[in-house]
Amino acid sequence: MALNIGPYSISVPLLMAPMAGITDLPFRKVVRYWGAGMATAEMVNADIGLWSSVKSRTRLPDTADPLPRPIQIAGSEPEQMAQAAREAEKMGAGIIDINMGCPAKKVCRKASGSALMEDELKVARIFAAVKAHVSVPVTVKIRTGADLDNRNALNIARIAEDAGLAALTVHGRTRACRFKGEAEYETIAKVVDSLSIPVIANGDITSSAKAKQVFEMTGAAGLMLGRAALGRPWIFREISRSLGFSAAPLPCEFEIRQSIYRHLLDIHQFHGYQRGLLLARKQMGWYLDEIGFSPSWKAEFNRLSTVQEQQNLIERAMKNHPEAKVVSA
Repeated sequence: MALNIGPYSISVPLLMAPMAGITDLPFRKVVRYWGAGMATAEMVNADIGLWSSVKSRTRLPDTADPLPRPIQIAGSEPEQMAQAAREAEKMGAGIIDINMGCPAKKVCRKASGSALMEDELKVARIFAAVKAHVSVPVTVKIRTGADLDNRNALNIARIAEDAGLAALTVHGRTRACRFKGEAEYETIAKVVDSLSIPVIANGDITSSAKAKQVFEMTGAAGLMLGRAALGRPWIFREISRSLGFSAAPLPCEFEIRQSIYRHLLDIHQFHGYQRGLLLARKQMGWYLDEIGFSPSWKAEFNRLSTVQEQQNLIERAMKNHPEAKVVSA
């Protein structure tokens, strides 16, 4: 059951969602290790004049990522989006994903992210402009609409297909719902039934049983996980084994602990001393919560002021702490 996006055949149709401040190169490396078929980089502002900042530089295409090396761009002006897509392709991006799903106020205030769905004419112009300026596949991530009374995912999906986009991801909530309430799998199913291009379902996929249910309810070509993988990237292998996409062994405690420690080292190496020190707190905190450490461990980790101290604490925790446990999906 491969997921085909343009020339790319993704053998495991389980994808990691682009998440700002989270899906950096070290995190993408981790989820791919655990079986994610593809991991999209954090969204980058379509204004290429901002790409020289430290934050933007770490979000741009990196050849350390294997192809298809997808990158997500966020903006509201067709010409600017097209220019950003062209530059991203030059840097090595193999897929350009357009952000029309982010509900964050700071993004929507600029009429980008999920706010774009309210202007279908502009959506069509953005799709056409981006498609005209790149040779790689273009995809889009959307929501079901602005709010429960204004769902237009089906309209946007048809515009995307007519524009020649290669695939579409639908987060099963409206912009107004943000991340609350139940995901609307019935809406995703309607989009799937109406299109010939691959549709990827996103929202509340937190276990193997839920993944199987969403595949069956929606008929989607693939699933995209987000928050469920934070502190628990091995969920990809658990789901993949359960659904028959992979025969890799179930995660064991030793492998998980080794993965966590390698992730910490990669954060420090990729982001450098000071930035890595700060960014590690979030990722390691999720791990410590997930595998059952008491809150005092996370509090201690967050007080540490050197990279070596962080590495020592995680090494000690992963090797010796009897409270650690593995929670299976």
